[in-house]
Amino acid sequence: MTEFEHPQIDEALLAEAEAGLVTIRDFIRFGVSCLRLNDVHLGHGSNDPFAEATALVMQTLGLEWSADAEILDAKLLPSERRAVIDLIRRRVNERVPLGYLLNLAYFCELPFYVDERVLIPRSPIAELISNRFLPWLEFEPQRVLDLCTGSGCIAIAIAKQFPEAIVDGTDISLDALSVASLNVEHHELTDNVNLIESDLFAKLPGQRYDLIVSNPPYVDAEDMADLPPEFLREPELALASGRDGLDFTRRLLSEAADHLTEEGVLVVEVGNSWWALEQDFPEVPFLWVEFESDAHGVFVLTAAQCREYQAVFKAGLNG
Repeated sequence: MTEFEHPQIDEALLAEAEAGLVTIRDFIRFGVSCLRLNDVHLGHGSNDPFAEATALVMQTLGLEWSADAEILDAKLLPSERRAVIDLIRRRVNERVPLGYLLNLAYFCELPFYVDERVLIPRSPIAELISNRFLPWLEFEPQRVLDLCTGSGCIAIAIAKQFPEAIVDGTDISLDALSVASLNVEHHELTDNVNLIESDLFAKLPGQRYDLIVSNPPYVDAEDMADLPPEFLREPELALASGRDGLDFTRRLLSEAADHLTEEGVLVVEVGNSWWALEQDFPEVPFLWVEFESDAHGVFVLTAAQCREYQAVFKAGLNG
C-alpha cells in the first residue's frame, strides 16, 4: 500500500468548512467527523477522536487542551481557520500522527517535543512512574537507566519523580538523542539526566543501577507488515525487533544482571510480544504488570531473578 491509498477529504469540503465554520466548537466537531468518516487510525496516546480533534484545534490556537468550556464558542480569525483546516487535511490525507503535526506529546502529564526522529510517547510505563514503581521498588533509587530513551520522556519523568537520582538515558540513534537533549534542556534536568549513545550496555561497562527501565523495539515481523500508516511514520529502528519482536529484549535479559545493584529492579515493555517471551522462557517467573488502563505487555524482574536465570537468558540468545 502506498502512502495515499486510504480515504481522502474532498478539497471542496475543506474549503466549505474553512469558509462556513465559525467557532472553536465548530472546528472540533468538524475534526471529529473527519477522523471518523475517513477511518483515521488513533493510537498515539488516545483512541478518542473527540480528544484528538480537541487537541488539534486547541493547540493550533495556542490554548490549553483543557481550557474553560466557555471559550469553545469564541470565533476564529480567517488565518486561524486556515491553519486548523491545514492540519486536519494533513492528519487525514497524509496520515501524519497528531504528535508530529504539533511537535508535542504529553507523558506523565509533562510536555515533550517530538518529531519523526522518535516514537510518540505512549508507554504504559507512565503509570508505573506515577506510582514510583511500587510495590517492586521499595527504596529511593540513586541511579536509574532508561534504555532506548527516544524522546527522553521516560528518563525525564523518572528524574521528576526521583529528584535525587541520576538518570542515564541511552539510545543507539543520534537523531533520537538530539530530540531527547531538547527535552532535557526544556525541563531543566541537565544535571540529573545524562544522555549516552550506546547499543544496549556497550558504553556502560561496570555501571550498575537500582532501576533499569526499557521501552525497546518489540514489534514482530507480522505486526510490522500490518501497521497502520501513522505508525509507519515513526522510525523503524524504534519499532521492529526481528521475527518475534524479541531480538533486543533477549540481549537485554542476557546482560541485565551485570548492571543491576543487589536489590535492583528491571522493568521492560514488550507489548504483544509477551506471549513469545513466555514461550521462549517458560521457566522464568515474569511478573506481568496489571494496569488501570487496558495496557499490557510490561514485565518486572528483580536483580536476584535476573541473576538466577542469566544462564537461561544467554542460552536463548539464538532463539
